Parts: sequence; structure tokens; C-alpha cells
Amino acid sequence: MTDNRIRRIVILGGGTAGWMSAAALSRALAGQRVAITLVESDTIGTIGVGEATIPTIHWFNQIIGLDERQFMAETKATVKLGIEFVGWNGEGSRYFHPFGTFGPPGDGTMFLHRLIRGRADGDTAPTEAYSLTAQAARSGRFARPVPDRRSLLSTLGYAYHFDAGLYARYLRGLAERAGVTRMEGMVGSVQQDGEGGFVRSLTLDDGRVVEGELFLDCSGMRGLLIEETLGVGYDDWSHWLPCDCAWAAPSAAETRLTPFTRATAAEAGWRWRIPLQHRVGNGYVFASRFQDEAAARASLLAALEGPPLADPRLIRFTPGMRREAWRANVVAIGLSSGFLEPLESTSIHLIQSGIAKLLSLFPAADCSPLLARQFNRIFGQEMLDIRDFLIFHYHATAGREEPMWRERQAMAIPQTLTERLAHFRNSGRIVLSSDELFRDASWFAVLDGQGECPGDYNPLIEGVHVQDNLRQLGALRSDIGRAVEALPALSRP
Repeated sequence: MTDNRIRRIVILGGGTAGWMSAAALSRALAGQRVAITLVESDTIGTIGVGEATIPTIHWFNQIIGLDERQFMAETKATVKLGIEFVGWNGEGSRYFHPFGTFGPPGDGTMFLHRLIRGRADGDTAPTEAYSLTAQAARSGRFARPVPDRRSLLSTLGYAYHFDAGLYARYLRGLAERAGVTRMEGMVGSVQQDGEGGFVRSLTLDDGRVVEGELFLDCSGMRGLLIEETLGVGYDDWSHWLPCDCAWAAPSAAETRLTPFTRATAAEAGWRWRIPLQHRVGNGYVFASRFQDEAAARASLLAALEGPPLADPRLIRFTPGMRREAWRANVVAIGLSSGFLEPLESTSIHLIQSGIAKLLSLFPAADCSPLLARQFNRIFGQEMLDIRDFLIFHYHATAGREEPMWRERQAMAIPQTLTERLAHFRNSGRIVLSSDELFRDASWFAVLDGQGECPGDYNPLIEGVHVQDNLRQLGALRSDIGRAVEALPALSRP
């Protein structure tokens, strides 16, 4: 039998995407005599502001064998329990998108219908009162969720804020110890075969040649292999997601850590605030059609809680995705596969999602187009699902009169999002596929927070008397209150 196994993998680009890929592949392929080479240049900067994550990061950290305590120390990480949205329904408004679930353990999506019914019958408690994670975040308390599904503590969820540059450096150490070879250099040319367009080697600017059977493009928005070499094309989503620039600047660390990200609506976009152990990450994502770069920079600086620790850095981008993230023997991972602004902290998730799908569909050296089509289908659908979630944040705003926001409120939205909103408005149902990243609790938090009102609830819950349902809701609030008081106060790692 002919040996058709991949023996050489080349990763183009370092940063978070490159070193996450190197760490995961070296772990998954340990003992299989596969050479992994990562090519990067210190002269090429990285975006490096993806400092907020979502709970799926635990999966990745587990598969590469990270020790949480060491990882948090090395990356200056802090605990993240969710995202607070400020000003999205006008000045002074705020709501919280918590990780974990709403309601008691084991009630799942049905609890949301119990809550909708309770409100129709007179319950006026805020939505946050039904989330243990949200109440813990507001109180500055934290405990890791427990595996016992009968415990209220099982409803907790958490992720991290961390320094993306330190994370990449930490992963680099793990990958190199696992046998990954790093080559410093710039790519001067790319060699392809004449038939299928497969990439066969990279020639660096000093003449060194790097050969491989599988190439991962982690070159960032440039997409040196997937776009500049293979020309797969790009779907531009800026008619739905108008922000195309961001200023980023660090400020001094907090004395008392805030266990959540804050996203504050502004005149032509929104500002992020991400607390780390050693500093606070700040940024302003804005639409250049509605505000020039100098005015946006001034807006960010005026909103900082203290002087910046470095000059603000400008990042330009086009929201959208490659029409194919895998073509021939090139797989785009991270920003080379597309860009979705960090409103719901999905950038690092999409890196690990691409890696997970590649591991699941790992090819032989012929890189069957069947595998590429499946990868592109499922990864593309994930990008579309997240896109719709982000579009909703912009579209369903109220109380903001700036031109950018008025345009967002009036815009036509994708049919997929229109259908989802129709279900919720009609019956309180959040219709999801089994593979979607954001589940019922996340959608409900944002739908509810931005003022969407369900017209009904699932009639299956009417077996419980009105007063019994209201009493159960009250008892749950009390249980959550007691559980929060028993949690330890959050301390620095």
C-alpha cells in the first residue's frame, strides 16, 4: 500500500492563530513522525488585541494540556463571566450577557418560557436576577462550575481575559518543546504545481525553501496563501456590519478586577474595556464613513479612565469571510479566513474552531476535495450564524439618534435573522441548529436586553398554576442570592 500520509506541515504566520495551530497539531500528531514548521517574521506585526474569550476556550486548553493556574499566570489572565452592554438602548441603558445558563439546574430552554410567562403574569424582577453567573459578576465573586447537574453551581460559566501576545508566546514554548520548528523569515515566493494549484513550497527572502504537503495560512487579513496565491475571493459584509476600523490603547490596571468585558455604544461604533492583571485593554471599533480616524482617536482617549500606557494603535479591516477557507492543500485559520469584529469575543473561538474542524477532517496528502467542501460548509455556516448574532446587536438598538445607528436600525437584515426574530416575537422560541455557537441563553440575554418582547410562550408549561410559577421564580431568585453570598470574593490570580 502506498504511503499517502502527510509528513510535513507548514504554518505560515505566528501570532495567536499560528501558535494555537502549532500547539494543537503537535499534540494531536505526537509520535506520528510529522514535521511541523512555522514560518514567521518578527518584522511583521500581529493584531494582538483579541484579549477576551468565551467558554469554548476551555476545550482548546484541555486538548493541548494547559494547566489553568500556570496559563493564567503566564498570560496575565483574569476571569471573564460575561459581557456588559452599555448604551445600546440609549444613554444610561445597560444589560448583561452572562456565560452559563439562566434558571435552575436542569431546566434548560424551558425556563426561559417560564420566565416569559411569569412576566406576563406580573413578575418584574430583572433578567439578571435569574442568572447565577450574572449575579456573581455584579458582586465580584467567583467559583468554578461543578459537574453535579443537580447543583445551582453547575449553571455557572466562565472564560478569560488574557494578553494575546503573551498567550502566543506561551503556546510557542509548548509547541517548540513538542518538536515544532520555527523559521524566522519573510516569504518571497510561493511555488505551486501546475495541475491542481497545490502549494508545494515557500521560498523565503534569503533563499531558503520550506516544503510541505499541508499548509496552514495564519498570515492574518492579508491571506498570503488563501487569497494572494489561490484567489478564493471574499464576501464583504460591511453593508450589515459597518465598522471597519479600531483604535486600541492600554491603560493602567484596576485595583479591583472586574470579571467581565464591557462594550459601550458610542457615536459611530462601540468601545471595549477588557481588564487584565497588568493593564486594562481599551479600544474603539468605529465606522470610518461616519467618523474620521482623528475624531475616533480623540473619542477613545476621552473615554479612558486614566492616561494611556502607549500611543493608540489603528487597525483597519473589512468584515466578512473568505468564500473558501480550505482550497487544495491550504487551510486558512484565524483572520486569514475572515474577520468578525470582537463584539461577542469570537475571534479566538474561530481560530480554535477552525483547528478543531481540521483535526476532525484531517486529510491524507492528496487533500481530498470532499474534505475541503465539508470544512467550508460547516465553518462557513458558523461564520454566518455569528454574523447574524452581531447584526442583531446593531439593528435592534433604540434611543440612539446618531446617523450610523439610525442607518443600522433601518437596514434590511438577512432573511435568516428575520426568520429567527419572527419566531421569538411570535412564540418566544429561539430556533437554533444543534451546531450553533451561541445557544438559547445567549440569544435570550441579547434579545431581552435590547428590548425584544416575545408575544407568547410554550404552552406546555401551562400545567403549572400561575401562582405556583411566580412562587418558583421567587424561590429561584432567593436561591441564587444565597448562592452568590456563599461564593468567595474574586481575587487576583
